[in-house]
Amino acid sequence: MLTLNEEANLPICLEAVKWSNDIVVLDSFSQDETVAAAKHLGARVYQRVFDNFAGQRNFALDQIAFQHEWVLHLDADEIVTPALRVELEAAVGDGRFDAWRVPSKMMFRGRWLRYSGLYPSYQVRLGHRDRFRFKQVGHGQREDLAPERIGTLTEPYLHNSFSKGLTDWFDKHNRYASDEARESLQWVQRGDGLDWSGLVARDPTRRRRALKALAMRLPFRPSLRFLYMYFLRLGFLDGHAGLTYCRLLAIYEYMIVLKRLELASGAIRSGRPHVPDESAKHQ
Repeated sequence: MLTLNEEANLPICLEAVKWSNDIVVLDSFSQDETVAAAKHLGARVYQRVFDNFAGQRNFALDQIAFQHEWVLHLDADEIVTPALRVELEAAVGDGRFDAWRVPSKMMFRGRWLRYSGLYPSYQVRLGHRDRFRFKQVGHGQREDLAPERIGTLTEPYLHNSFSKGLTDWFDKHNRYASDEARESLQWVQRGDGLDWSGLVARDPTRRRRALKALAMRLPFRPSLRFLYMYFLRLGFLDGHAGLTYCRLLAIYEYMIVLKRLELASGAIRSGRPHVPDESAKHQ
């Protein structure tokens, strides 16, 4: 479990996995009572300066001696349901795959965003400690594993992305927008092509990534993001919470556009390709 100043979220998250006899928290030197709360609730705590999500998770897999072969990767604002626990236990004993995708339910103002939250949105979170690693892409991590080695679970975890309020959400997405802008500009500089066949692939993760790559190249992206989420993905059925969330996603998209323009103009003025300062990404 990765943490940074999560004293409010951590007790709820840890309570939901108290059935495990080996809970490990990798903390990025929190300034609140996160570490004390984790230890009080029975977790083993390690600390490491944050570089990126993939770096943190890979450090844990490489440097921490887990008691079990299978590791479930969580953030402190994510809750494992009893139904998911049952499916996790079955997946561990399955033997066909090295890792498993897990769907999530986006929660906002106490409501599940069934439509605007893009349910089911998958991330590979359960994996064998010796056969599974991550790589950093944009603001998040991606599995470094062949798709045929990955299974798919049906029971979701709950993602309380707004549990620390809108100010925290904007702070996080300001950083995420910087990462996404750097990545999209690098795609253009490298001349990376689009994964057209991925748009109709059976693998839901590949489809989502292909659609994201296409969206990064479209004009009027903030408006298109809102229209896509609110109307095509039926976000209006999530009520007022859905309307608010779709507006927030459009704002986030506009932040990416502005940051990419800023990076591109800096590269033009300097006369050389922009090279992102990796050391400043998460300061």
